[in-house]
Amino acid sequence: MRIAELTAWHVRIPLKRTVRHASRTRRDTDSLVVRCRLEDGSEGWGEGLPREYVTGETIETAIAQLDATDLVDQLSGQIDGIDDAIRRLSDLTLSGLSGDTQTVRRDCFGNATRCAVEMSVLDAVTRVCEVPFSRITAHVAETMDIRQEASRARYSLVFTPTRRWKVRVRGGLLRLFRFHQAKVKVGVDGVDDTAFLGLVRRWAGPKTDLRLDANEAWTCDELAERLAPLLRFGVTSVEQPVPHAQVDGLSRLRGELDVLFMLDESLCSLSDARRAIERSTCDLFNIRLSKCGGFLDSLRLAVLAHQSGLGYQLGCQVGETGILSAAGRHFATSISGIRYLEGSFDRFLVREPLTVEDLTFGRGGYAPALTGPGLGVHVDLQAIQRVEVLRRNWVINPGVT
Repeated sequence: MRIAELTAWHVRIPLKRTVRHASRTRRDTDSLVVRCRLEDGSEGWGEGLPREYVTGETIETAIAQLDATDLVDQLSGQIDGIDDAIRRLSDLTLSGLSGDTQTVRRDCFGNATRCAVEMSVLDAVTRVCEVPFSRITAHVAETMDIRQEASRARYSLVFTPTRRWKVRVRGGLLRLFRFHQAKVKVGVDGVDDTAFLGLVRRWAGPKTDLRLDANEAWTCDELAERLAPLLRFGVTSVEQPVPHAQVDGLSRLRGELDVLFMLDESLCSLSDARRAIERSTCDLFNIRLSKCGGFLDSLRLAVLAHQSGLGYQLGCQVGETGILSAAGRHFATSISGIRYLEGSFDRFLVREPLTVEDLTFGRGGYAPALTGPGLGVHVDLQAIQRVEVLRRNWVINPGVT
């Protein structure tokens, strides 16, 4: 196998409803979609969602990184199967855009771009090898202790601040369709968290596992006071309660508050994970494919958590299309021990899922494993063209068609 070309699209995906949390309010999302075309015409697809407040990326820097990276030198030549593709992609180095000397960046800068490129190549390779994308997990040696082959995955719901009647409706649907878990967004300006969470608990019922996500809304000094009235509603964890710059302070608070701490914005890379383990700042990792640099590094993060006695969830980012939903499904059905699972909101959230297949979870949050070759989905090129803002193309092996 040889890569003929890579094509990247900046697409703007409109959302079906406004999504609010402490860091942002979104009505649409800018995504990077990458297509890898092999010499035999086979295609693979990838997606990344740059978030400046998470990894420091924007859609503009994502495109600029690809323009500045020597893709030909790193990706040309023969790819001898899945193991060789994994090796090549693990060694892939994206441009650091060093010309911008005014910005100090974390080592997760470029993770959304890496995710989109990596996924597209692995999708193409696994399609040619006629195996599902989830088979990649078995080719990453360190995953031995947490591998599984599940026939389905089970997703959870999300409650964001909205009108009371909408909370009641969603809570009623949660109970009617027997969802077992839900995330509740807190820390949004102008919202009474205690009243909001109380309403969610009332309508979700006493048996639903509720967790909180503060999106860096609070400080270490006020965290105990902010959480005190909320913990009585029986929440199991709180995600990223403080800004990344204050995350070390959680090591002290873990022993004082009866709730599990999960890192999200502070858990974007393997070095972030090692630092969290060394400094005892959390109980759980929130692994998200795009912010963590793709499928391969996300697998390695789950391994690190498992080896350190920590838990992990597979999260998602607002506005993921069917491409990332498919990759998340492969992750969730090939890795055991996932505490919470998010994603596959497609039909409920995005106006352009970009895939022919509907990957939205069903009753109870259940969704079947994808068993076809590659990601197991077909991308609708006309849908991409409807939301296209910009397109770039890179020939990787000149002369290969």
